[in-house]
Amino acid sequence: MRLYEFEGKEIFSRYSIKIPRGAVASSPEEVEKVIDTVGLPAVLKAQVLVGGRGKAGGIRIARSREEAIKIAREMLGSEIRGVKVKRLLIEEAIKIAREIYLSITIDRSIRKYVILGSLEGGVDIEEIAARKPESIARIYIEPLVGLRSYHVRALSDFMGFSGELASKLGSIVSAIYKIMIDYDADLVEINPLALTEGQDLVALDAKITIDDNALYRHQDLASLLEKDPRDMDEDEVIARKHGFSYVKLEGDVGIMGNGAGLTMASMDLVKLYGGRPASFLDIGGGASRERVKAALTILLRRPDIKSIFINIYGGITRCDEVAMGIVEAIRETGSNKKIFVRLVGTREEEGRKILVENGIRYFTDDNEAALEAVKAASSS
Repeated sequence: MRLYEFEGKEIFSRYSIKIPRGAVASSPEEVEKVIDTVGLPAVLKAQVLVGGRGKAGGIRIARSREEAIKIAREMLGSEIRGVKVKRLLIEEAIKIAREIYLSITIDRSIRKYVILGSLEGGVDIEEIAARKPESIARIYIEPLVGLRSYHVRALSDFMGFSGELASKLGSIVSAIYKIMIDYDADLVEINPLALTEGQDLVALDAKITIDDNALYRHQDLASLLEKDPRDMDEDEVIARKHGFSYVKLEGDVGIMGNGAGLTMASMDLVKLYGGRPASFLDIGGGASRERVKAALTILLRRPDIKSIFINIYGGITRCDEVAMGIVEAIRETGSNKKIFVRLVGTREEEGRKILVENGIRYFTDDNEAALEAVKAASSS
């Protein structure tokens, strides 16, 4: 789950990271009221979850009330990189002496947290890495050890900070590390972190990404996601609602399985036989017919999918429930896509009977089912 900038800054504020004075507005009238509070000049920032919004016109400065209202009218309802702007964050303009990049993320290859820091902030870290990789500090943190003072000193030395400025940087690093842990985050990023003319450090942006698997521990954030699906498309919203995993791929053979490993193996089989997987769709263990129906409906309604390979190994998942979900999805959509089902395990005889009665081909060997699905897609 990605947080909007204003949500990230609310968290920053709670952890004593300095942010500009500001507020969110969703209409020109609200913008005018916020200007009265934050003053002029003010920065109007589109609240969209896309990169490069500044280059796309999503961040603009207003030097008068009239200009702020004009900009608000232009930005609200417009699109930034294909995403509609519904809200603006209006903030006081900060006098910047230097822009710094600072983040904590996870290096999964070595299973450690890593602090990334650079004196060349304000642009994407990928751009910095490509242009001047030596300008980025990489400081690794053992999860069982945690953040220590020597980590902070190493970053301060790299940045060339000392005294009070090094202390301020240390406080921010400690805060974003604590946010990382407290919120089960994958990324906490400040870009830019402004070094002001008064030698203070202020977070001008906030990017926080939460591990979706940990959202059950953060019901306040989970409830936000229910109200605002953010960058998820309609199918991803349906998947979240019904409790299954779905990733859209650019192929023509729809794939559905129960369990991430089996679903990945099903994709490999389709690829092995020369097919192109169109989805990773894992209905999970113990899937009800309602979940199966919702999942298969997504694949049946996709015009780019020519055939569907369903691979079910029933342990806690009942094959008859899966079969009923398949039948109901076909009936509801009226689709005539060719479906190939490998169905073994708990109550498989009952499940197969349901499929046969409804003219749906079933297999006990997943290689055969995958091969037939690929043939059907290539001949369509």
